[in-house]
Amino acid sequence: MPLLIKNGEIITADARYTADIYIENQTITRIGVALEVPADTEIVDATGKYVFPGFIDPHVHIFLPFMATHAKDTHQTGSIAALIGGTTTYLEMCCPSRHDDTLEGYNLWKSKAEGNSACDYSFHMSVTKFDDTTESQLREIVADGINSFKVFLSYKNFFGVDDGELYQTLTLAKELGVIVTAHCENAELVGQLQQSLLAQGKTSSAYHEASRPVQVEAEGTNRFATFLEMTGATGYVVHLSCAAALERAVQAKTRGIPLFIESVIPHFLLDKTYAEQGGVAGAQYVMSPPLRDKINQKPLWDALEQGFIDTIGTDHCPFDLEQKALGADAFTAIPNGLPAIEDRVNLLYTYGVSRGKLDLHRFVEAASTKAAKIFGLFPQKGCIAVGSDADLVIYDPSYRGTISAKTHSMNVDNSVFEGWEIDGRPSLVTVRGKIQVRDGKFVGDGSRGKLLRRKPMYF
Repeated sequence: MPLLIKNGEIITADARYTADIYIENQTITRIGVALEVPADTEIVDATGKYVFPGFIDPHVHIFLPFMATHAKDTHQTGSIAALIGGTTTYLEMCCPSRHDDTLEGYNLWKSKAEGNSACDYSFHMSVTKFDDTTESQLREIVADGINSFKVFLSYKNFFGVDDGELYQTLTLAKELGVIVTAHCENAELVGQLQQSLLAQGKTSSAYHEASRPVQVEAEGTNRFATFLEMTGATGYVVHLSCAAALERAVQAKTRGIPLFIESVIPHFLLDKTYAEQGGVAGAQYVMSPPLRDKINQKPLWDALEQGFIDTIGTDHCPFDLEQKALGADAFTAIPNGLPAIEDRVNLLYTYGVSRGKLDLHRFVEAASTKAAKIFGLFPQKGCIAVGSDADLVIYDPSYRGTISAKTHSMNVDNSVFEGWEIDGRPSLVTVRGKIQVRDGKFVGDGSRGKLLRRKPMYF
């Protein structure tokens, strides 16, 4: 059945106007005022609401064996939570360890998602080693439509690559036209600092940040930029958390190194005092890079407003409190990660647009359009235009509510934003023209999502 969304205020990264949107065969086919439509068309009145392009989370973990346990979401629960929060496409980190076969890992991650996601998805392919089989396997994965790699300059002996492997990965990526995303720290420094702190009896979650201080992230960011400069590859720093790393990344950008910057919503709103509570209450807030001193938040907001930070993701990686308690005797055993896929858009709108000074167009660009362009999804995704996928979010800015684990859809028993107020929420969400969410409830098709084969960057 065709769908008409009428009288909404359409907001994209570069335009704002009131019009009707007509959708048939999964795509937007007409945009105009007072459109005449066939009698069998379903009509949704969006008067008084914004109509945004579907939001894109460029950094999530759904299936993830990690630190002696597994992340809690499935693609079913994670995708439904994403949609309720207005995210219609996510890019999942496919993360086999150094001890796993790369191609087998890719096929495993694909099998977990296929037929189980309510929204569209794709993958970043992690390169966690570079041996005799890696190059041929990565070529096969790129031929399957994956146009981004992931490297970890951390998690030594598990996910992490050494400098030689980093160079090989970037050289291949340059040849293939693939962008390389990077977790930027210094694995050796982190390992040494962890052992030193534990030897001093500093074992609680309060010391997690001290084991991965801002200098470690800044060094990793600078090193990644240097390797990009030497290889000519294009890079993307993931979950940048602090002013020191931001300075290194912006310096690289301004001297012409092709480098994009992502930050994630927890680093804009939460600080290290949350993890310093001790016990499970503190462990709940352990992620890497860690939550930082609050003084880092204003530089992040400023860089986002000015366009130096390109995208806002989540690094969604949910663990129950029982799993977080695995680190009761040592912070190094706390599973790293926070749940946020359902809350990103509402929090960014509330504390950026509604209560801050983030421009509404910049909000759309950072939460949707720029990721679509960087990762080869634009103009299929990330915009509202004739011919684009009908992924749309009708957003009610008059809604008021609070976040709670008791009411969220993520498959986890805690929320790091428990009790936080939100100004607005999606009132209707479509995926390729099918209504998946109404008034905060999932009402759609749990297997609607498909794997997106991606093109080179739009730029």
